[in-house]
Amino acid sequence: MRSFVVPLLCLTLSYGLPLPMTSFAASPEAVHGKKGMVASRSTLASQAGIEIMQQGGNAVDAAVATAFALAVTYPSAGNIGGGGFALVRLEDGKILTLDHRETAPGASHRDMYLDAKGEVIKGLSTHSHLATGVPGSVDGLIRLLEAHGKLSRQVVMAPSIRLASEGFPLTYNLARQFKRQLESMRAYPASIKKFSRDGAPYAAGDIWVQQDLAATLRRISVSGRDGFYQGRTAELIVAEMQRGGGIISLEDLAEYRSLWRDPVHGTYKGYEIWGMAAPSSGGLLVQQMLNMLEPYDLASMGWGSAAAVHLMVEAERRAYADRAEHLGDPDFYEVPAVMLIDKAYARQRFADFDPARASDSKAIGPGNWPTESQNTTHFSVMDSQGMMVAFTTTLNSAYGNKIVVPGTGILLNNEMNDFSIKLNTPNQFGLIGREANAVVPGKRMLSSMSPTIVTQNNQPVLSTGSPGGSTIITTTLQVIVNVIDYGMSIEDAVSLPRFHHQWRPNVVFYDRYALSPDTLARLKQMGHQLAPQTWYARGIGDANSILFRDGLIHGIKDPRGDGIAVGY
Repeated sequence: MRSFVVPLLCLTLSYGLPLPMTSFAASPEAVHGKKGMVASRSTLASQAGIEIMQQGGNAVDAAVATAFALAVTYPSAGNIGGGGFALVRLEDGKILTLDHRETAPGASHRDMYLDAKGEVIKGLSTHSHLATGVPGSVDGLIRLLEAHGKLSRQVVMAPSIRLASEGFPLTYNLARQFKRQLESMRAYPASIKKFSRDGAPYAAGDIWVQQDLAATLRRISVSGRDGFYQGRTAELIVAEMQRGGGIISLEDLAEYRSLWRDPVHGTYKGYEIWGMAAPSSGGLLVQQMLNMLEPYDLASMGWGSAAAVHLMVEAERRAYADRAEHLGDPDFYEVPAVMLIDKAYARQRFADFDPARASDSKAIGPGNWPTESQNTTHFSVMDSQGMMVAFTTTLNSAYGNKIVVPGTGILLNNEMNDFSIKLNTPNQFGLIGREANAVVPGKRMLSSMSPTIVTQNNQPVLSTGSPGGSTIITTTLQVIVNVIDYGMSIEDAVSLPRFHHQWRPNVVFYDRYALSPDTLARLKQMGHQLAPQTWYARGIGDANSILFRDGLIHGIKDPRGDGIAVGY
């Protein structure tokens, strides 16, 4: 195992972070530990989670510390101005899910992004104040901590406040991101102030201090959810809404509440699969696709073979067609969840599968009973008592709508684009939506986030998930299949290249090296349309995952992005 003691020692000297009494490694080699593990997109955020564990915290304490730290150290997706989902396995094996997805403001309405002719107004749902949903992250994190954490809010939030107030040296990747975003932020002085030196780009190694964000975090640390949803922070958010033509009100903020929901629960080849229920589409679609795959021997087909890829693509095609028709906020629309994860329904849905030919997406509609979302981040946490947290959080696009609320350091989300702003019109990820996901005040927009926990015989096995908009679900599926069907180590299961299909457009996108020339030729013969993915420079997904095997916690930071897994 490669040791990274010197770099971590530098972090300890700079920020006062404790040094784990173990050597650890970044991908492609997994990190191993017995007491705890955090795998996230940010080295500093992972270390913050471990710091809290070493102070006596459990996996929930560590997850909340990691999430707040990500808002400081990975601002393109880590946030307190967005929302997400948390999946938690308690020490006794019970699985809980917390929905802290954003909601539509009270003044929103179904056609708010359409012109007089009923056409979509370009950019209104992605690059304006109207694009912002009522944030849920802070309420979710505080509620999760109060329900299942062990340490105080002040202790758990201390690392994030320290990182914001004292600053940290920017990595090459972060400095490059900031530079690329500046032009799109020119109209927003608070954004330029936060992400540049008076308009000049930061460079790698510059110390980045965020005093406004530190003050906001302190208000939350002192007052809990009221430090965000009421008082000074809420007033500043609403003032910025009014200045920029947004519609979030003080009442919208005060009334926001995260929700405990029953998990999606299914089985696959002797394992139990636990996922997030609607308004996440991830838990339902992952289980539906696994149900379609279960009768087939993927291992004998071979990883990356034309037969295996064809099989998985056809399952994806049908599941995403169902997503467009059936999925939305269950508090506003009757989502047929029981149907979608029923194994008999999967058999019926897959009855027309042809092992030799690709289906035509135009001919694949949503199913019924025979008789009747670049930018997100995912992290995984596990402690020595078997408590696991799979946590996915987002602003939607990278840096949300690019708008920083003056005086707060908070980036606003552009999650309203995840609604079906016009029926059958693709969103920024190319996903189709219909009535189930139409805009309604107070409603939660549909999401692809897929935090997932796998267990066997009531014992923890896997925590996984990913960012990537519409590719989140297929990334999560492939990690699970790699572990269960192919018996891979966690580093191979996460690091190997991926492919993706989402019904429409009718194209199989694939990472470089994911498909051999022979496999590509065979898939084309079957009738598949194929294209190398180009929207993610380093590949599809960022599945920071944890596997519990042979009495050891194995953590991996997906090599497609920055960050690290830290264990002890």
